[in-house]
Amino acid sequence: MARKPLSVLLATALLAGCTPEAPSGTNQSAPQPAGQAAGTKAQGLRVEKTDYRFDTAANMFAYSEFELSGEPLAESLGLDLDLLDAGKPDSPTLFDYTAGIESYEYSEEAMYEVVEKSGLGLHLVNGPVNVKRAGANDPRKALAERYFALAKAVGYAPEELFQNMFPTFVEYASGDPHYVTKVDTSKFADGEDGRYIPKYQVDFATLRWDRGRMERVLTPSALGGTYLKQALWLGDFLGGFHTVDKDEELEAASPDQDKDPNIRLGVSTADGLQGVLLAEGVWNKLAFMRDRLFLDAASGKLGATPGTKYDPAKGLVYLPHAVQVTEDGSTEFPGVKELKVTDKRSLLQDQWLMMWAASEFFGTSDQRPANRNQNPAFLAVFDGDPFPKAPAANLDNQIANDVKADDPYSLNRDILYTLFANLEAMHWNAREQTLVDEHSGEANGQGDHADTFQIGYALEALRLFQRAVDGMPLGYASGEAAQGLGTPEGKKALGMIKAQADFILTKLLDEQDGLVANGYRIGSGRDGDAKTLKAQLGAIRGLTAAFLATKEEKYRDAARKLFDQTVKTFWDDGVSAFRDAVGKENDYAYDPYLAGAVSAGLRLGMLNLVNTDADKEKYPSLELGKLTDMYTRFFKTVVNGPTLEDGMQTSEFWDTGDYYKETSDSPDNTDKDTVPQIQAAVGKHGPYGIAPVLLPVTVKKP
Repeated sequence: MARKPLSVLLATALLAGCTPEAPSGTNQSAPQPAGQAAGTKAQGLRVEKTDYRFDTAANMFAYSEFELSGEPLAESLGLDLDLLDAGKPDSPTLFDYTAGIESYEYSEEAMYEVVEKSGLGLHLVNGPVNVKRAGANDPRKALAERYFALAKAVGYAPEELFQNMFPTFVEYASGDPHYVTKVDTSKFADGEDGRYIPKYQVDFATLRWDRGRMERVLTPSALGGTYLKQALWLGDFLGGFHTVDKDEELEAASPDQDKDPNIRLGVSTADGLQGVLLAEGVWNKLAFMRDRLFLDAASGKLGATPGTKYDPAKGLVYLPHAVQVTEDGSTEFPGVKELKVTDKRSLLQDQWLMMWAASEFFGTSDQRPANRNQNPAFLAVFDGDPFPKAPAANLDNQIANDVKADDPYSLNRDILYTLFANLEAMHWNAREQTLVDEHSGEANGQGDHADTFQIGYALEALRLFQRAVDGMPLGYASGEAAQGLGTPEGKKALGMIKAQADFILTKLLDEQDGLVANGYRIGSGRDGDAKTLKAQLGAIRGLTAAFLATKEEKYRDAARKLFDQTVKTFWDDGVSAFRDAVGKENDYAYDPYLAGAVSAGLRLGMLNLVNTDADKEKYPSLELGKLTDMYTRFFKTVVNGPTLEDGMQTSEFWDTGDYYKETSDSPDNTDKDTVPQIQAAVGKHGPYGIAPVLLPVTVKKP
């Protein structure tokens, strides 16, 4: 499509973004008369939004699961991705469209809202790598020049970059997703079939959120969740090469392929650009986190140094739960004036979300010669151009000779190894062989409660850590078998995985009803409150992770049995949704964490737990047809909602089917589904629409 030329990349005209070429049309929409969503059952059902606050960690977690439950899932089940077309709703099948288009693309666009459009954080102009690069010169100019160089590396014309981006290097804990100005939906260029490309797709100036309503707090969960989204997508975008002349994807055969002037980084020009822009943001994020956000427990001061040689026995150095940011006063390019710890606890969720993200990026940036599984395309990205290579001392199998360095791999490795050390030192109860929810940061400050959801996801993070340090594929290939390096850290992680999974089976599983308790109090036993869906899904996630890591069938058997009991107990077929707790028959509450966990649980059912010929026990709930049916109906009911006013997903645009057309009988909802266009989404804090994100809801029966 035609793109507006870049004129000045300074001050308020700073550009950096790129979205894929618009397909046959450019979509977005707004309210039509309330109707029933495809795939739902109950007439008169409401899925009412309960809070319009955007939770960064929860959204980025959920959208990470939506991404993995999107195109990768549909393709693994046999779908030819070329058959997907955002302009053909519910085709080639309802499941294929829901997974391959809606789940996947919602996930991508929400990430861009946070890191490129909304302003929900500190501007990349002030990122430590960019400031160092600028030296005595203007960091705004340094960032502009850097983006031009990144565009060249992927064969993208710099003059075609989008306008008025707000790239972030760290993101705040929460904000208000309502737009503060009228979204510019005027025509930028003609599309096809009477459709057109709106101005806001190439100029992000009207997509800002209210900075006055942002919670200027940095939490490892919010940073880790956003980092996870960035790591997963950049791994997808940079996992191959493409030709410049025809923009055709090439399989990576050598890290030197891009030395050919007709071959560039990325699976396509547009995707390659987003990949390197995301990597640039990640690089600055890692530098800031390593050098500014780790707390020295002894002194109580930020700026402690993590690293591969860190020994918790000599004093704890860790990421505290909350750091308040005082900005420097700039409204256009906000940076840090002061950082203050407001909650010094170490929370298990903070640690596993950050570990998951860092493990994924470790897999992308790994340059160790011993790793024979590495994708040559990734090696090309980190060979010095456009991103620096790690020092040789950090790439051998010896930690004793490691050096402090500022390349992406070394920064991430310092953080990842420190997270793993602290998981054991601060959260691992050796007597009970389980992780616990929190540590106070004080001497003997380990808590005494283990939350089932948290330890389940910590198991998945440990599995991915083991794969990362042992040089096994991650990202969309994290379930594939591979020969690992057998590192000491990997072996220790496997030991923790086995012990924690056994704890779920022996301490959390209630043989009377076949469900797991919500948690466990050290010295007292299982929690006695009504068992929740969230706990079951966490345990299923953890047990499946243990099976994938250890290949021990007992964990898969237990996960399958628990999955079946979860469906029997929690699935409400009449409303196409799960109860959120045992005994409830109405008002099922969903936040993004729970929605993401449901998506993950159903995905694992299809990929890892589904009935096979070898299974002696065949569960009706684990027949593939049943799983895809529940997946589709749940997504259409709870995520999209039964009407335009309902559902968790607030809005959408072209890449999920909602295009702009000058003449249309539904100008604000051209695909006539139940998710409105961004400018037409109904909200409570302004007339200009809501960004495409997830909000909490309650499912109410008529």
